Amino acid sequence: MKCALATSETSREAWYCARTQPKHEHIAAANITKQLGLGVFHPRLRLERATRRGVVRVIEPLFPCYLFVRCQLDEHIDQIRYVNGISSLVHFGGRIPVIPDDVIEDLQRCFDLQEPMTVRNDLQAGMEVSVAEGPFLGAHGVVVRMLPPKQRVQILLDFLGRPTLAEVDRNCLTIENRSIVDLMPSLAIQSRVDFAAAV
Repeated sequence: MKCALATSETSREAWYCARTQPKHEHIAAANITKQLGLGVFHPRLRLERATRRGVVRVIEPLFPCYLFVRCQLDEHIDQIRYVNGISSLVHFGGRIPVIPDDVIEDLQRCFDLQEPMTVRNDLQAGMEVSVAEGPFLGAHGVVVRMLPPKQRVQILLDFLGRPTLAEVDRNCLTIENRSIVDLMPSLAIQSRVDFAAAV
């Protein structure tokens, strides 16, 4: 399906959202930059993930399968669509919307254009965690308290159907159920202020 150009905005440079093939965000971004010379923004996070090999540090996109491209759309629409790694430009009802500059600027204030944001993984009492290694591998629990001198954490587990207190190494725990609001507190505060002002 061929999308209509959104508005007269297409004759000037603006930000647009492109959908990428799964796990191809970095490939698509590199190809758009190298082949077309266009500005690309794809914020990434450096964080910890629990795996069967233990806790591993990974880099993941903030918006999986999406990136932002700055271009004059009426000149570059077909070129962008055929870049390796790109699936399509995001469109609604056959129209390709412009992403407001202030939305991208807010994100860019939080993210370095080249380096992923390191997500701090500070534990606090009450946080839900999963165990990534050791005898409790795969178990889920809640942090009861920190034991800083030993880098140990006391957690409450459901073990064999009973609540059980266990002491584990801090490095074998990952935090569960983290939201974007938790990962980017400065944007969360701003979004709450904007929402309150709009209501």
